Amino acid sequence: MKDLEQLTDELLCFFNGFASWESSVIRSSDLTVSEAHAIEILGQYGKMNMKQLSEKLGVTTGTTTVTVDRLENRGYARRESIKEDRRVNLISLTVKGEKAFEEHHRYHLCLTEQMVSTLSAEESSLLLNILKKINKEVF
Repeated sequence: MKDLEQLTDELLCFFNGFASWESSVIRSSDLTVSEAHAIEILGQYGKMNMKQLSEKLGVTTGTTTVTVDRLENRGYARRESIKEDRRVNLISLTVKGEKAFEEHHRYHLCLTEQMVSTLSAEESSLLLNILKKINKEVF
C-alpha cells in the first residue's frame, strides 16, 4: 500500500475512533455533539459573537444560531446585547454551561493524556507541532 493510502487509512481509523469515543461521552449527558462543541469553544475562549463562534465551529451562522438557541433554552448559555450595537449579541456560558464545559473538557484531557502516554516526549512534541501546522495551513 502506498504511503498516502496508508496515511489516509490511519487518519480514518483515528477519526472514527475519536468520533465513537466522543459520541459515547456525549451520550452520557443531555447534549448533542454540536451543543457540546459549542460549549467547548465558549468554555475555552469565553464570550464571543455568533460569527466568531460559527467560525470556530466551522459551520454557518444559521447552524450556530440553532445550536445557541437550544443551549439558551436549556440553561447552558445566554446572549447579551452590547451597548455599542444592540444588534450584536455576545454568547457566554451560564453556571450550568461552565459545569458542562469542565466535565467535557476533563474527558478530552484524559483522552489526550492516554494518547500521549504511548509516545515519547520527543514524539509528543513532534505530534503537537505537526498538528499545529496542519491546523494553521489546512483548517
